[in-house]
This record gives sequence, C-alpha cells and structure tokens, in this order.
Amino acid sequence: MTTISFSADKIFDVVALGRLCIDLNANEFNRPMEETMTFTKYVGGSPANIIIGLSRLGLKTGFIGKVADDQMGRYIKSYLEKENIDTKNVVIDKTGAVTGLAFTEIKSPEECSILMYRDNVADLLLEPLEVQEDIIANAKVLLISGTALASSPSKEAVFLALEYAQLHDVKVLFDLDYRPYTWKNVYETAVYYNLAAEKSHIIIGTREEFNMMESILNEKCSDEETANKWFNHRAEIVIIKHGSKGSIAYTPNGESVRSGVFEADVLKTFGAGDSYASAFLYRIMQGGTIEDAMKYGSASAAIVISKHSCSDAMPTLDELEEKISVGTYKQI
Repeated sequence: MTTISFSADKIFDVVALGRLCIDLNANEFNRPMEETMTFTKYVGGSPANIIIGLSRLGLKTGFIGKVADDQMGRYIKSYLEKENIDTKNVVIDKTGAVTGLAFTEIKSPEECSILMYRDNVADLLLEPLEVQEDIIANAKVLLISGTALASSPSKEAVFLALEYAQLHDVKVLFDLDYRPYTWKNVYETAVYYNLAAEKSHIIIGTREEFNMMESILNEKCSDEETANKWFNHRAEIVIIKHGSKGSIAYTPNGESVRSGVFEADVLKTFGAGDSYASAFLYRIMQGGTIEDAMKYGSASAAIVISKHSCSDAMPTLDELEEKISVGTYKQI
C-alpha cells in the first residue's frame, strides 16, 4: 500500500499549531452536567492532544501557539515541556485574554458531550508575526486543526504557517476538528476550511465535516468524490471517518483502505479522533503502510476511550504495541 515520503535531516518530526486549552472532565459518570459536582483538570485541545500523543510515541515535537498569562497558561506550558515538546514558539499573551475551558459530560459511554468556553481566549490571538519560520522550516510535518481558523488573527497565522510549510518542503496534516459554535455561519467556515485543505497533504475528518466543506457549492459527494477533489490539489491521503462504522483512507492512485476497531471497555467517546490521528501519523512517518497505520490509530483510540483523560491517556509505544499484539481487532 502507498506510503508518504518526508524530508530527512530535520530537527523536528512534527510541529503543531493551534488550540491550547484546559479540559475539565467529569468525575461523576452516568449523570448530566447539571448534577456533576467535581471535575479533573487536564491539558486539552485537539492539536495539543495529538502532539502529546506523538511525543509519547518517541517523536521529536514542537508547538506553535499562545497561552494566557495566568495559572492555567503556565500549567499548559509546563505540561508540554514535561512531555518533551519544544515550547520556544508558545507565546505568552499580554492582553488579558483567558485560557479556553472545555467541560465534559459523561452520561454513558455512548452519550458524552462537551461544553466549551471560547470567548476572548488566548490561543485565537496568535499573531502571524509571532509564528517563527525556523521552527516550521525544521519540521517534517506541520499539524493544523480547524479551530485555529475560526477567528483573526489566528486564522492569518495559520495561513502564514502554511506558506512557510510550502516554502520549506514540509508536509501538512489538517485535522478538520470543526466546532460549529466558534463560527458565525457554515459558509464562512467552508471557505476557510477549503483554502486550508488545498494546502494540505493529509486530511482527516468526519463525513459530517466534509459535508460542511462541500455545502458552499451545494454538493453532496460520495466518499470517493470527496477524496478525489483534494487529490487535485496537494493531498496524498484523505481519511473520512464514519464513527462506529470505522474510517476509510483514500490515496491518489485509487486505493481505499477501511479501518477495523479494537475491542475496548469504553468510558467516553471524546479523545478517540486525536489519539487515532497521533498513532496514524506516527506509523506513516515510520514507513508503515496506510493499512498498518490505521491499525495503530485504532489501537490508540481504543486505549484512550477506556480512560478518563485524553492528553494523559495518550499511550507510549510499548502500550500501543501491546494493544496491537494482544487486543481483539475486528475488521468492519
């Protein structure tokens, strides 16, 4: 099966850009948030979770972002450093912005939700001139997510980073990570998502997220039609996720690979996509096939959804390979 080639002799394997926030996960299960009294604090945000996962798997990583000048901002930066993630381009906000919060509700393994506070958050105030070209130039992969496109000046910072990536032969992974409540309307969202996707080499999202991107043209595409659209630009792999039905990866030469799932004692559903993306990218960068990488991604997702946190639950390579070795894997 197809693999992707990455530039050699770079300082960083992967550098991520975007959301750094705090997850407050409910300690009481099987009850609505209205009745939940205690929460546990973790570092959160999709790009943060993915880069933590990649660092745990042994890759050399860095982060580009902005945190609030408060206790939570200092906690986030310190946590990244403890995970061996380079933070020289994590900027401290000086405008009085706050750290974004995400409260999670765990009514059941199948019914989980997230309540997010995203007003005046520091991560969306990252300025284009605060993005350091050298950290991107010295990376094999730049990871971006859709939430960073939701507001200025963050969206402009993302597009400048994408220009740096093209200039320095850096592959781009775009995790769609669509959060409707951070956008004014679906058409604005679709415009910026499409512009970012045109500059990306690996695109990962749910069927619903791709539907949103296609709504601007009133298109209703099949998975194959969706993938082929991006192969006309820079995409080398497009992964379309279908929830419990698994995901399908497409390549420009017409290959398609459907993932399987590992059995898991599911506690919650959130975190599955981030853990999947981290392990998938890790394995692709090690020269694995798409089929192999999807298996790694599925194993990582099974581990994370069985634990309380997202970032703290990201597996080490030993834990991941043990799951692959002894876990029950079912092809969908």
